[in-house]
Amino acid sequence: MAAGRKNKRKKIAEINTMSNVYQCPDFGETHLYSSAGEKLDLKGKWKKDIFKNDNPITLELACGKGDYTIALASKYPERNFVGVDIKGPRIHTGAKAALESGLTNVAFARFKIESILNFFAPQEVSEIWITFPDPFPRDRSEKHRLTYHTFLEKYKAVLKPGGVINFKTDDLPLFHFTRDSINAFGCETLYYRENIYATPLEMEELSIKTYYEKQHIADGRTINYLRFKL
Repeated sequence: MAAGRKNKRKKIAEINTMSNVYQCPDFGETHLYSSAGEKLDLKGKWKKDIFKNDNPITLELACGKGDYTIALASKYPERNFVGVDIKGPRIHTGAKAALESGLTNVAFARFKIESILNFFAPQEVSEIWITFPDPFPRDRSEKHRLTYHTFLEKYKAVLKPGGVINFKTDDLPLFHFTRDSINAFGCETLYYRENIYATPLEMEELSIKTYYEKQHIADGRTINYLRFKL
C-alpha cells in the first residue's frame, strides 16, 4: 500500500513537469496551468496556442491512461487530440507515452468534465470519445453518468454542427441508459452494437483496446459501442 502511494505521488510530481499536460489545480478555477506554471486561458485557443495548426480537435473524455488518445493520434496525424481526466496518475501514462513517441498532436487536460464549458469554446471540438466511464450504477447517481442529459447539453455546445460522439463500455445497463438518454435528447443514432467483438468489426477504430477494456475482456465481459450525433 505504501509503495502504491509513493508511486502515485511520483506520477503526480512528474505530470507537473510534462509540457503536454494542462491542469486545473483548484477545480473552482476557469483557467488551466502549464508545466511552467503559466496561467492559460485556452478556451477557443487550443488550435492556435497549443497545436499551432487549424486541424480538427477530438476529445477523449474520462480518458484514463489515454489509450484511445494515443492510438488515434498516431493513426490520424492530421487531427489534434486532447485526453481529459480528473486523475493525474492516469493521465501520466498517456502523456509520457506521447512525449516519448514524439506525438505533437496530443495534449492532456486535467479538470472535471462537468466544467468543460470553461475550457472549450462553442463549436471548438469536432468529435468526442467516451471510453469506459464510471457507470455510477445506483439510480440516485445517474446525474453523474457522462451521457446524462446535462452532459449532453454541454457536449452539444462545444461540438461543431455535425460533430459526433463515440461511446464504448462494458456495462450493459449504462449502455442501455445511454441509448435511452440520447433518444430522449433527440440525438441521431449512427451506429449501435452490443458485444462488438462477436462479429467482424465494421470500424477500424474499434479495434483499439484500452487498459481497462483488456481487463474487462479477460474477465469475460462483452464490449458495447454506440455512435451518435447531437
